[in-house]
Amino acid sequence: MKVPHKGSVFRKFLAFAGPGYLVAVGYMDPGNWATDIAGGARFGYSLLSVILISNIMAVLLQSLSSKLGIVTGHDLAQACRNHYKKPVAVGLWVLCELAIAACDLAEVIGSAIALKLLFGIPLLYGVMITALDVLLILLLQHKGFRAIEILVIILIATIGACFAVDLWLAKPNAGSVLAGFIPTADLITDQQKLYIAIAILGATVMPHNLYLHSSIVQTRQYENTDEGKREAIRFSVWDSTIALTLALFINAAILIVSAATFHKAGMTEVAEISDAYHMLSPLVGTAVASILFAVALLASGQNSTLTGTLAGQIVMEGFLDIKLPSWLRRLITRLIAIIPAVIVTIIAGEKGTEELLILSQVILSLQLPFAVIPLVKFTGDPKIMGIFVNPAWIKISAWLVSAVIVVLNLFLIYQTFAG
Repeated sequence: MKVPHKGSVFRKFLAFAGPGYLVAVGYMDPGNWATDIAGGARFGYSLLSVILISNIMAVLLQSLSSKLGIVTGHDLAQACRNHYKKPVAVGLWVLCELAIAACDLAEVIGSAIALKLLFGIPLLYGVMITALDVLLILLLQHKGFRAIEILVIILIATIGACFAVDLWLAKPNAGSVLAGFIPTADLITDQQKLYIAIAILGATVMPHNLYLHSSIVQTRQYENTDEGKREAIRFSVWDSTIALTLALFINAAILIVSAATFHKAGMTEVAEISDAYHMLSPLVGTAVASILFAVALLASGQNSTLTGTLAGQIVMEGFLDIKLPSWLRRLITRLIAIIPAVIVTIIAGEKGTEELLILSQVILSLQLPFAVIPLVKFTGDPKIMGIFVNPAWIKISAWLVSAVIVVLNLFLIYQTFAG
């Protein structure tokens, strides 16, 4: 889309707005639901601080991602292929594909659960039906990139409206909510809380979103000059920051509703989406709450499908320089997600499937350093970025975020195997 060279700042911003919302979708997918519901039910409002910290990290990292794409004209996958030896690049590609498969698994399970809750479709059939959304992707791609962005924004608005009503019905305690945004030491010392906290981190800062954002910002036709790039970076940061603020509201709303209903009622073991659906209405006194909950879940799953498709294509083409038809690429990633979901559903039933949902988010978090570290390294390299290289305070902040992510993951692995 062409960004006008003349006109008001607002008009230019509107032309650039859109990619941030595609990125924000990954921060409110069904994987977030599972971790936020579990965190709110078990620990009340205390994990709101993790959602806030994760969102601040996301704003910084996504701004670096769009900056890399705008300045270099290459996405993060292409940059890795260009600047790392082939074995390293292939290794990073494999890890990223695992992250996309884990994310796609969350979308499959989340959409299938929503179909069951709304229409009574058995979970196994719902999982299989989600494979058909590849047709929706192909239709939208023929309509143009702006059509995808508009649909995504409509679905985000639907999710936000549903949870705004559910928040009003749940009547959370404002003082407790505000206190929940202040971090406490037991986030690290309590292994169960740490597990959910890292799952929230993995569900919030999505590794493949860093690859996605660095590519889709290039759909805007800005002036290929230093001033044009500087302006594009500014608008891109505004776009993603506003979109991620909406994602923060939705993630926090899910956890707050869970804390204000389940935790308050002593139902601390509620960790499954379907249980939350069935228990929500009796606790708030109206069936509307559960219906809105399921509608938002279905919108979330379908929204994530759109961005998952784009991310998968960008990663494969960027790392391997291999272009596959979009329908074939989507079918491959869908099968990778559907096969384990079908197996777990048959063997362990619905409970096992929803436990797999939380595990998928931990897998995402474990893969995160392998996307974050190259991004921070490239945007801090003057040979790659020229005059747009990260200033010292951004370099320090970005490496600090990377260190926090790595340390938390190592600590989780240690506690998991030692405990």
